Amino acid sequence: MADGVAKQSSPPTLQEQVEQLEEPLYKPFIERYIIDEIKVLRSELEQQKVEMIREITDRELKVANSSISYATDTVTYFFYLIAAASSILLIVGWNSIREIRDRVQSIADEKVGRLVEEYEERLERVEKELLRKSRIIQENQHELEVTNEVQTLWVKASQETSWEQKIRLYDRILELRPDNAEALTYKADAALELNQHQWAISLCNQALTVEPDSGHAYFQLACAYADLGASRIALDYLKQAVSISDEYREQGRQEQRLLSLSQEPDFMSVLTRREELAGSEA
Repeated sequence: MADGVAKQSSPPTLQEQVEQLEEPLYKPFIERYIIDEIKVLRSELEQQKVEMIREITDRELKVANSSISYATDTVTYFFYLIAAASSILLIVGWNSIREIRDRVQSIADEKVGRLVEEYEERLERVEKELLRKSRIIQENQHELEVTNEVQTLWVKASQETSWEQKIRLYDRILELRPDNAEALTYKADAALELNQHQWAISLCNQALTVEPDSGHAYFQLACAYADLGASRIALDYLKQAVSISDEYREQGRQEQRLLSLSQEPDFMSVLTRREELAGSEA
């Protein structure tokens, strides 16, 4: 009779829990809506940046035009001043008309030459700044296009049911973002599903090279080594994953690959929070 009661009170298996699900665990339409919203926000931010740069450039050109107009007016007034002074000198008799004309011409040429050189340098600086900002705009536009394509590939990968096709999509993401540690770890997950354990381990190590605190990479390493029978190594990697994020405790309880670690003495303590341990001891 006691055995019957124990069997009736035993928790349902993972298969039974899956069969009892009444709705999907995630809603792809919500994820798609969020991604579209992020895409719109990034596009608006990029447009605002372009408009701001255009406005700054227009203001700089207006300042340059104002400076040139000021210089032109200054030269004109200078000519008037020289003409008046020449008239006075002619009346007083200090120099002849030819000498006055030559002197005025040389002074005017020297003044105009300096002004021309100064504003040529200023215009050259404005041109270089415009080229630099145009290059930045082009780079930002390219980055936005790449980001949008990567987001689209992530959505396709989340909806794909074939592990081989998922790997192809992750490879495309890695072509666009070679240092994307998340894509490497998800590709490792797909490799595990295809029983390519050594490949999955290599991918996780690459991800840790890019992002040393990648809890997902440590968790995938734990699963890979658990499948290979290296329980002690798998438990060490599981500890590192849990130390980075508590979410891997719950994943570790549900992951079938980690059931082989239940024989290890530290397995349950790794997957149990301190609060739960304190409550059980009390």
